Amino acid sequence: MPNRDTTPSDEHILRLLQSEHTYEQGFRLLVRAYGKSLYWHIRRLVLVHEDADDVLQNTFIKIYQGIERFEGKSKLFTWLYRIATNEALSFLESRRRQQAASLDDGEDPLVRRMHADPWFDADGLQRRLYEAVARLPEKQRAVFNLRYFEEMSYEEMARILNTSVGALKASFHHAVKKVETYIREQSS
Repeated sequence: MPNRDTTPSDEHILRLLQSEHTYEQGFRLLVRAYGKSLYWHIRRLVLVHEDADDVLQNTFIKIYQGIERFEGKSKLFTWLYRIATNEALSFLESRRRQQAASLDDGEDPLVRRMHADPWFDADGLQRRLYEAVARLPEKQRAVFNLRYFEEMSYEEMARILNTSVGALKASFHHAVKKVETYIREQSS
């Protein structure tokens, strides 16, 4: 979530986006206000820096093309995160289909790409945590990331992921158990 002390309000950004004369300025402010948090949200889902950059760019293209459809029924933050999450999950699905056709060498391809990423800098317990999260099914990974890293409420997550709070709680519980099991197995 952006730092509200240094960023313009959502209302100000949306006002700028409503006028043809100030649209570009409004969009630049939106990118500045939300770019970093959306990047890290996407990065935690796709794991690799270059992939996160590509997905973030696609996310902002979708936002640019569709901002006039934002009705204000949810927070701007929620709408942006929903687009970013959908773009990341679509990217992962596409990547999974491509890799299904390749030979399986036993190692999770997403974990292998994460380790090969020169921007990936983790060791010890943190590395095992990221490996465990990478092995989660895509939707569980999204739920885990939003709750654990973003510290988002279940209600906000439900609006972003368009599902029920109960389903999210169950998904998070299963994800936590899988992460704990993986870390415990890797530590012994």
